[in-house]
Amino acid sequence: MNLIKRKEDQWLPSVFDDLIKNDWLGGTSNVGSIGTRIPAVNIQETEDNFMVAVAAPGKSKKQFNIELDNDVLTISSEENEERELTDSNGRFTRKEFNYNNFRRAFSLPESVESEKISATYKDGILEINLPKKEEAKQQAKRMIEIK
Repeated sequence: MNLIKRKEDQWLPSVFDDLIKNDWLGGTSNVGSIGTRIPAVNIQETEDNFMVAVAAPGKSKKQFNIELDNDVLTISSEENEERELTDSNGRFTRKEFNYNNFRRAFSLPESVESEKISATYKDGILEINLPKKEEAKQQAKRMIEIK
């Protein structure tokens, strides 16, 4: 059911689209709640490992927590910053604060060798390397001789 029908040359419905696309109630967008931005994640599978890349620029590696519990990998970060400027009488002339956090969780397949998981943070990208167990790696193709 469509509540609003629009033509391409109408600009007013775009205001409503912006409100809907922000997904203030949570869901599938990358905005989890008001003021919280969930970073984009790329997951790549190669022959030997899985690579999880999290786009989180402007952070330091100390601000990340990576936990593994019962084959669930959880990546989180919390940042609390407060700045204030006061005049000579000690009154506030400006006070700014910023609270920024996120949490992402992924169920790992049984093929991941959990003891060898490693992570690096460089140029705003957190990369987590999830090596595969030897038996889970794809074997080279071979021909079988018929006797």
